Amino acid sequence: MTSGRRALLIAAILTMALPSLADAQTKRRVKKDEQASPPPASVDKRDRTVNAPGSPFNGRAYWQAAATCGGIYFKLRTMYSDAAVRAKVVKPDPAAFASLSKDADRATRGATMFFEAAERFLISDRKVARDEAVITYDAVASASGDRVKTIDAALQATKPCPELYNVCRGAFPQTCNDNTVLTN
Repeated sequence: MTSGRRALLIAAILTMALPSLADAQTKRRVKKDEQASPPPASVDKRDRTVNAPGSPFNGRAYWQAAATCGGIYFKLRTMYSDAAVRAKVVKPDPAAFASLSKDADRATRGATMFFEAAERFLISDRKVARDEAVITYDAVASASGDRVKTIDAALQATKPCPELYNVCRGAFPQTCNDNTVLTN
């Protein structure tokens, strides 16, 4: 009789636990799929879009494309800075520290350049205040930066960014007015 009650108790626990485990697994799967998907395309008709056939940014809003590049450059800066600190403190290598610091500075200039462009597009296209523009592009930039996990992946992801800025500078020189030359 005791084993019957025990079996009934185990069956009741499993009956209650299995649906919640399946639900948790589904939620994890959905969350993982959401993280892997690119930012949504712009639905605001006021946004100017990139017209660069062959570019991964073609048809996207300029502010989204600029925020994407800015986020990747910002993540690249973070990775270079971390590596520079390790080269300075953990395993002292003055040459590596100098090189990584220089790379971090270059990535910082790239991130700043693209963030300013995204901000200017949002301010002029949507007529929003600077603070609201920053909040708007920050989500796209953060998601883009979070997708790259290594310096090599970040460098690969930034390859189309200099061309995007050149297209922007040609089409909207008042918005994309930084003359810094980006290289990978």
